[in-house]
Amino acid sequence: MTWMSWTKPPATKAARARLCGAATRVRSKACAEMARETVHVMGRTPATPDAVWAVARDFCGAWHPGLATITAERSETGAEIRRFTAHGEDTVYREQLIYRSDSDRSLAYTHLEGIRGADRYTARITISASPAGSVINWSAEIVAPPARAAEIANGTKPIFEAGIDALSSATTAPTTPEPLLPNAPLQTRILPGTPQLALTHTPAKPGPLVLFLHGIGGARTNWAAQLQAVGNYAQAAALDLRGYGDSTLGFRQSTIDDYCEDILRVMAAFNAEKLILCGLSYGSWIATSFAMRHPDKLAGLVLSGGCTGMSEAGPEEREAFRVSREVPLDAGQTPADFAPAVVNVIAGPNASDTIRADLLASMSAIPAATYRDALRCFTNPLERFDFARLTMPTLLMTGEHDRLAPPSEIRAVAGRITDAAPRPDVRFEVIADAGHVCNVAQPQAYNRPLLQFLTRILV
Repeated sequence: MTWMSWTKPPATKAARARLCGAATRVRSKACAEMARETVHVMGRTPATPDAVWAVARDFCGAWHPGLATITAERSETGAEIRRFTAHGEDTVYREQLIYRSDSDRSLAYTHLEGIRGADRYTARITISASPAGSVINWSAEIVAPPARAAEIANGTKPIFEAGIDALSSATTAPTTPEPLLPNAPLQTRILPGTPQLALTHTPAKPGPLVLFLHGIGGARTNWAAQLQAVGNYAQAAALDLRGYGDSTLGFRQSTIDDYCEDILRVMAAFNAEKLILCGLSYGSWIATSFAMRHPDKLAGLVLSGGCTGMSEAGPEEREAFRVSREVPLDAGQTPADFAPAVVNVIAGPNASDTIRADLLASMSAIPAATYRDALRCFTNPLERFDFARLTMPTLLMTGEHDRLAPPSEIRAVAGRITDAAPRPDVRFEVIADAGHVCNVAQPQAYNRPLLQFLTRILV
């Protein structure tokens, strides 16, 4: 008996009833020599979605009844890998987590070794709420020679059924309080030259430099809460983009390549062999652009409230975007004049007066020349991103109430990266009750997945 032909049925009549009629298989020919099989099993349970997810999200946990042994491993980039054996056999299986979202209660994984004849085996489990409790969906796509693909699919179905039966008995786990971290001390550093670059940073630590890039209406001060938290684990720095804060513009109109050169300057100044780039909105577009050019220099990529920018918009849309935002500048206004209107868009509906004041101050401090320079750079992208170049772990986050980068849009980008990356390691989260500048609106909620992501890479 093997894991891929494991036939233990659900343990109880009630469990079998929950699964009745909920499993499907779809077969299609992938090519002349390979076939594609799709398996889908659905189950229902009165357990709450949070209780079920607390068990299912533990990728290396021993909760499945078919497991004899299981141990956790890490890939070279820090991705989670589970190594396990099944009852009644000696075969060692290895699977890698390729996608996780606590917000959506969903994870996906891919087979690395152990399933004989499988060219590709990817699976996804998702927990959703229902009036009676939870719905558990578990699916897999298998590519293998036709006869073997059918065998693997036949073996997969009872494995999923037994796993869903185990998850159905989940109870609410006690919550573990988050550790109280001291605020890392912050220092200022100015890199002379043209442009002059200003940074706020934490004390030196071994490992990658975590570099934060603000949005088009922000400044390095927007990242204070993240610097103070991340500085407990790695050296972190927040950069004033050229023309913002204490940084200066260059001699000519800025391009995305200029921003990438600025990042390389920072990297050299801090003697960093690797970076973890963390961007917000405009900063996310810059960070992704850097990843396209220098994937080998990144240990991780964090994209908040954006990713593709205007790189997938047509010429007319880009021009309309630029012109509409330059109209007040052409009329002699400065960002301080239209900052209140911008804050009304980027702040969430429940943003406090303090948060709104912080966002207003950031926007109001931007010189008109800097804002125009950034707009023209943003609306003249040099490429459409090839997500196959993202070889590093990637975390995407956006605010629940983000009107510029809504959760549906960023979730779709996370899915595209998962599909395109050669060995994906993607996480997607929605920051509850936050608007566009989600790290400022909800710093603790933002820092939670950020620190989980960083500490996994830094180990």
